[in-house]
Amino acid sequence: MKTKGRLMLLLMLVVALGLSALTYYGLGRDKQFSVNDIKQGLDLSGGVDIVYEADKENVTAEEMAAAISLLQGRLDWNGWTEAEAAKEGTNRIRVQIPGVDDAEEAIQEIGQTAQLAFVDEAGNVLLTGSMIKNATKQVGATSKNGPSIPYVSLEFNEEGKEKFAQATEENIGKTIRIVMDDEVISAPVVQTKITDGNAMISGQFTGESAENLAALIRAGSLPFNLNVIQMKNVGARLGADALSTGVLAGLVGIALVLVYMVCTYRMLGLAADWALIIYIALDLIVLSLFNVTLTLPGIAGIILSIGMAVDANVVIFERIKEELILGKTLRSAVKTGFSRALPAIIDGNVTTLIAAIVLFFLGSGTVKGFATTLMIGIIISMFTALVVTRVIVNSLIKAGFHNPKNYGFRVK
Repeated sequence: MKTKGRLMLLLMLVVALGLSALTYYGLGRDKQFSVNDIKQGLDLSGGVDIVYEADKENVTAEEMAAAISLLQGRLDWNGWTEAEAAKEGTNRIRVQIPGVDDAEEAIQEIGQTAQLAFVDEAGNVLLTGSMIKNATKQVGATSKNGPSIPYVSLEFNEEGKEKFAQATEENIGKTIRIVMDDEVISAPVVQTKITDGNAMISGQFTGESAENLAALIRAGSLPFNLNVIQMKNVGARLGADALSTGVLAGLVGIALVLVYMVCTYRMLGLAADWALIIYIALDLIVLSLFNVTLTLPGIAGIILSIGMAVDANVVIFERIKEELILGKTLRSAVKTGFSRALPAIIDGNVTTLIAAIVLFFLGSGTVKGFATTLMIGIIISMFTALVVTRVIVNSLIKAGFHNPKNYGFRVK
């Protein structure tokens, strides 16, 4: 029994050290899964913040989605892979670009209106985006007896219908490039004259890429402009100071918690600290894995979820203490204590999780950053408190630590 307990403790030690090393060093040249691989938000890395407003009344949700897709595509085309375009209110879009110093230059790079065109091999413009009535993602066969694949379906207005029929008739066997902002987004080969005002763009699409292309094409024919109503620079120095202050506060808080748990609960506190280290490593790895953008409020969400993880352990340990006072053995007290603490832990965490979900879907910007890290932290903390801590405590008992005094309890 002692051997099994010690082997399990050794295994948990290897897990804790391995996860900690992974979060520090990462994997490969890109240091994947490390803290250096976590994307930083505008408030941490500095950059520009721009708010656009639609120059049209009663903008539909579909039109706004298309405009957001257009702006996000432009951000990606300019190499700003960390930038984000998000809806704000009913007719505004907030664009945040980390690592950029000049807001005016960024606006010029992004532009305000889409320029969509259908161009032949000679470079002549055959149609413009204003002639497209609709563009949607479809899934089906694009040829006789062909497989079912994602593609983009185009519908032209009356002017576009006539010009597209003429363009396809004159370019059979040739390519017609679909160009957005001087970027070729598709170059299909014309197979036959098309007179019904509908066209199909097929290629190596996934469902997501076909939807993105359809959204870009719809955005190219939007009947409104996007006006800049607010722009500001966020200094990188301010972001660096905010990050260092947040990290320092977190480290000091965690260190105090680790010391308190060991002083108060002895071996149980050690088990809780052990599980807490595993929790922090898992939390950082998940943030990197899912490309979560870390903001200053996001750091607050991490620290709050750490507090909730510790609180869950305190609830468990107090239940164990109550069972020991009733005269139960340590092994029995641990089993009953975890069982009795389970409803309280689930209730507390689920209600907080619901609040975080509401913040995520109704909030924007840094509020979403806080909600995201809090949700991730709650889920992982429940796992470490109810599973990891329990495994470590039971392993300590099996390894020969039977005296309740070693766990901070003084029972008669």
